[in-house]
Amino acid sequence: MRIKNLKLKNYRNYSEECVEFGENLNVLFGKNAQGKTNCAEAVFYLCTGVSPRCKRDKQLIKHGEEYAELSATAQGRYGNMEIYAKIYENGREFRLNGSKITRSADILGNLFSVFFSPQELRLIQDGPDERRKFLNVSISQLSKPYFVALNRYNKVLEQRNNLLKNRDLTVVYDTLPVWDAQLCKYAAIVAYKRAEYIEMLAPLAKSSHSYLTDGAEALEISPEKKYKGSEAEIEKRLFDELSNNYDRDIRLGYTASGPHRDDIDISINGADAKTFASQGQTRTAALSVKLAEVEIFKTLSGEYPVLILDDVMSELDLPRRKKLITRTSGLQTLLTCTHTERVLYGMEANKIRIENGSVKR
Repeated sequence: MRIKNLKLKNYRNYSEECVEFGENLNVLFGKNAQGKTNCAEAVFYLCTGVSPRCKRDKQLIKHGEEYAELSATAQGRYGNMEIYAKIYENGREFRLNGSKITRSADILGNLFSVFFSPQELRLIQDGPDERRKFLNVSISQLSKPYFVALNRYNKVLEQRNNLLKNRDLTVVYDTLPVWDAQLCKYAAIVAYKRAEYIEMLAPLAKSSHSYLTDGAEALEISPEKKYKGSEAEIEKRLFDELSNNYDRDIRLGYTASGPHRDDIDISINGADAKTFASQGQTRTAALSVKLAEVEIFKTLSGEYPVLILDDVMSELDLPRRKKLITRTSGLQTLLTCTHTERVLYGMEANKIRIENGSVKR
């Protein structure tokens, strides 16, 4: 998959601009706070419908403007396509080849992208929320049934949690089984897909990590073992777990079991990465996970995603910079940096200089 060009209007610090991308390595360079990351973010937004940097779409609109527009022309295994988004203060619309996309699920699966920035260190360092977020964004791009099940699960979970706060315990005990039947149905899909994904991710991440560290470190990734087996087995196990813990959940006022509490175990040389990994080890581990994600996209979709590397080179030592650049050969990569000579090492690239929200040709 290749993004040919990106058009921006009133997006972040861009008034109106068109960026042309090459098929392989594209280096977006310039001083800090000029718009390099904004450009890379826009590509990811068109691929996924979400920003990796903010929760509210209205934050993407240039200050003082009423809307933002962004679009990209791309070439994939099924031909050319154009995806367009318009963002308003209180809404948005997407179009694919001119046709309006009415469901969020249909934004996904048209363009694929993997995004890495220094913030991705949270994947290793922070709590389970960050690791679940990673799984949700990645799997949703590849599986619409997962995306739909996840959204429905979250809605039912919210209803169940609201019920648990009800002081009429007769109503609570009578109604919980109804919500649980729905919750467990969607939970089983989510848990099964996550386990399936992690089973693919673990060996690929381990291989990437070994490559980047010259075999000096071993990265191990595994899911928690609570929800194993088929979807039907997971559904029954969780239903039983919820049924046996009504008193606990009522006392807590929320649902303490289910995929929304899941985590991933990540270790380096047998030690828990969150607790014991250095900053450099954490960065390499997170990058290895993202490189593994790239390979999963290729396996499951039949084509490589666009790889976005935002300000990653300044945080790596020289040998790992060179290995990373070599590893991305053959991928369309968008790499942001301040100085091209510090990242290319003789590699051919399409260089794009960005200054104050404009491409300087």
